[in-house]
Amino acid sequence: MEANGLGLKGFPELKNDTFLRAAWGEETDYTPVWCMRQAGRYLPEFRETRAAQDFFSTCRSPEACCELTLQPLRRFPLDAAIIFSDILVVPQALGMEVTMVPGKGPSFPEPLREERDLERLRDPAVVASELGYVFQAITLTRQRLAGRVPLIGFAGAPWTLMAYMVEGGGSSTMAQAKRWLYQRPQASHQLLRILTDALIPYLVGQVVAGAQALQLFESHAGHLGPHLFNKFALPYIRDVAKRVKARLQESGLAPVPMIIFAKDGHFALEELAQAGYEVVGLDWTVAPKKARRRLDNW
Repeated sequence: MEANGLGLKGFPELKNDTFLRAAWGEETDYTPVWCMRQAGRYLPEFRETRAAQDFFSTCRSPEACCELTLQPLRRFPLDAAIIFSDILVVPQALGMEVTMVPGKGPSFPEPLREERDLERLRDPAVVASELGYVFQAITLTRQRLAGRVPLIGFAGAPWTLMAYMVEGGGSSTMAQAKRWLYQRPQASHQLLRILTDALIPYLVGQVVAGAQALQLFESHAGHLGPHLFNKFALPYIRDVAKRVKARLQESGLAPVPMIIFAKDGHFALEELAQAGYEVVGLDWTVAPKKARRRLDNW
């Protein structure tokens, strides 16, 4: 873990490393448990804290994010915490307006509709500097955790972010975004590269700030079949892992375990197992024993 019990910013020594050891594939005394959703509407204190301001204002408040991250740990003996934030802070940092509509979810008033709309996006190199509030939240939370459990950082995968940016919000079909893949394949790859370029410094920055593991959410994997997934999602999932690890090494930073979670991506378990991540997350539609048997030879 951290040499001499101190991390990059003099963080307290980690007391429970069960989650990290499991993520590295080591034997543990028990199966570690953590909540993949960073906090939860199931907690009355979560609802009370969130009621004070709109969603993205909460995301931009390191103090609020820290409080929401710690709330589940006060009730349950969890083995890890995941920072409170949202995957759509990245499109915001690229210059797109995103609002959270009560009862509806995220909404983009001006989604990407034509290829020329890509010109509206900021240089991905500036994204990390726009997201300093996430790094501040991670550092504050890591300090407040006092070494109790590890802290996980995260981001949305390129295809999932693209789907929101083109669709303009949530959708049962992601028809607009999928139409881009068929009708504008070059522009789709251009957008996916922009998003990948934005994610690398963002994820590395989370580690610098104190994240001890990273998770990539491919929340919209299920909207793609194997062909489209292998063409428009998997290459960028692989690229994120490869480049984040290389950047950490170049910067003299210790590696952290990386998790890939592709919701409804059961058709690509073997490919995900070879994508460069230490952990492959499963959703509720996949039986863990069957997944393990499928991946035994990978």
